[in-house]
Formats: sequence, structure tokens, C-alpha cells
Amino acid sequence: MREMTPLQRCLAALRFEVPDRVPVVPQSFMVACATAGYKIGEINKSGKLMAETHLVSQAKYGYDGVVIDIDDATLAEACGAKVIWRENDVAIVDEEDVVLKDLRQIDDLPLPDPYNSGRLPEWLEATRILREKIGDHVFIMGRADQGPFDLACLLRGAQQFMIDLVTEPPELIWKVLDYCRRAGTLFAKAQKDAGAHATSIGDSFAGPNLISPAMFRQFALEHEIIMTKEVQDYGIPFSIHICGDTTAILEDMASTGAQILELDWQVDMGYAKRVVGNRAVLMGNINPSDPLVWGTPEAIEAQARNIIEATGGIGLFLSSGCAMGYNTPEANMRALCEAGKKYGSYERLMELQERRSKA
Repeated sequence: MREMTPLQRCLAALRFEVPDRVPVVPQSFMVACATAGYKIGEINKSGKLMAETHLVSQAKYGYDGVVIDIDDATLAEACGAKVIWRENDVAIVDEEDVVLKDLRQIDDLPLPDPYNSGRLPEWLEATRILREKIGDHVFIMGRADQGPFDLACLLRGAQQFMIDLVTEPPELIWKVLDYCRRAGTLFAKAQKDAGAHATSIGDSFAGPNLISPAMFRQFALEHEIIMTKEVQDYGIPFSIHICGDTTAILEDMASTGAQILELDWQVDMGYAKRVVGNRAVLMGNINPSDPLVWGTPEAIEAQARNIIEATGGIGLFLSSGCAMGYNTPEANMRALCEAGKKYGSYERLMELQERRSKA
């Protein structure tokens, strides 16, 4: 098997072909920041610096895909949310002073402009720079920040929005989520226009760790389905990330049609592969705390090997289960990036496929 470029490797995985090895696409923006010698507070308003950190980190570790991200507050900020800035940690939305004091204010809230509102242009500048510098051979995933349900929680306040779900008319909830979907879709399409090979959202407030699967299906799922179709019809693969244990909604996540599903460390990847099959690439899901921060390279290799063997390694982006901490040791980062070569070679993948065909 001839050696592929990182981009070719990722695109082969998206087509459910057998790559020369399993691609590694870590959620490593904080690692990249530390690797380049910055604090998050120094770069989160500069697309040039965001891109610089990823260029330095990807060159050092040689992983296959770059995930452009910096915090969970950017899209909400572009919609009018106030942000709390922190020098050594990610920016967060100020939920003590929310945008929507009443859900009915959604009628007066303008949609953000990806090219002018808040820091959205900085994310797009990072995407453009990375596409220009390394995008001919490295996979670029330009996040579109938060999904519809998450954005609604940030604009209203998560606790209050949970109350709204059971006290406000369903049609009003739908209207708020529809606004949030349209805002995210604008940003996702702009990421495609900026040169990203894929885009994604985080919709973790919609996960079973906070609301029931029934509520997910009632309130969040339809908007994820609509957003997925609109974005992918625009010509770019779409990914959905939901933190926590999403076992109970794996079938629902697959039903969105998203080409990539990002799974947190609490999900059994073998079970996920059996549920999802080849409907979506699975991205994940080594525990970002232990072993990636607190564990050993050997423990990381063991988890990576289990993930590759449990899924068969086809349609897989080996990654962290969620965003990696800035304090991830260099040896552990290297162990993650080397695991795709060590346990997911073409020969090994072919062996796993033969074994699965006989099972």
C-alpha cells in the first residue's frame, strides 16, 4: 500500500475505504496553543495566532487533521452574548447576563454575519491560513462552534432553558432553536467557503447527561437533521459532537445523516460501530483526562488499540473523546499520534476486516 498524505488518509476514511493507516485527528487546540508557547487568552481574538498554533503543533506531531476551535462562546458572542475572558482558560458566556431575558425576544434578534460579527471572522481567517499553508496535504476541520440546542442554552442560560422546555409553548421553543440553527448554518457554510474540508458543531447540552433521550428527540434532533442536510447539501462533510455518554441516542445521531460523529470517551466504540455501521465516520474516543493527561503512553496505546480493533479501523478518525487539555504531556500526545501507525496499519486493517468477515 503506497503511503498516503494525511488529507488522502482522512478522505479515504470518509469514503469507508482502507487507508494506509488509521488517520489521527485530535481535538487539540489547547495542546496546540501550549505547543506554540501561548496562553489561550493571548490568541482567542486573533485568527493569525490561532492558525500559527496549529501550524506549529501539526508540524511537530504530524497528525492528520487539524480541528479549528478556541472556545464554546464565539457563536453566542456573535449573536450578542457577553463573554467572560480568561487569560489561562477558554472564554465563556456570562450566563448571569443573558441575551434572551424572555424567549419571545428571539423575534428581534438579528442573525450574525460570519464575516463581521464578533470573532467569527477570526475563526474563518484561521481556516483560510491553514488551508493555504497546509490544506493541500492536511485535513482541515473548521468548526462552526455550537449546535442549535447548545446555542439556545447559551443565549438564554442553560438552567433557565431547561425550565423553558417544560413551561413554554413548544412552538416558541422551536422558533428559538430555528434561529440558532440558522445562525450556525451560516457559520458552517462560511467555513466551507474559507476552505475547510469539513465542519462541525458541538451540541452537548442536548446529550443524555443533561436531558433525556426523549427530550433530545422532541427538541434537538429535528434541528440537527435540518442543519446537517443544509450544510452537506452546500458541499462539505458535517460532524456532530455531543459530550458524555451518548449510547442511548447513537441511532438518533446516525439518523441525522452527518458524515462524522464525534463520540466522547464514555461510549463503547465497538457498540457504536455496530449501531452506526458505515452511515458515519466515528471520531474518538480516548479519555482526554486519563490517560491523555494523567496516564502513560502505554495506557494511551492500549486504548487506541482497543478502539481500532473494536471498530475494525474503517470509517474511523482516531481522536480524543473531547477537547484535550493544555497540560497533556508531550509523550502522551506523541503516543496518540503514533498509535494510528502502530495499530492501524494497512496490513492490520486488512487482517481485522478478514476476521470480521468470518465472525
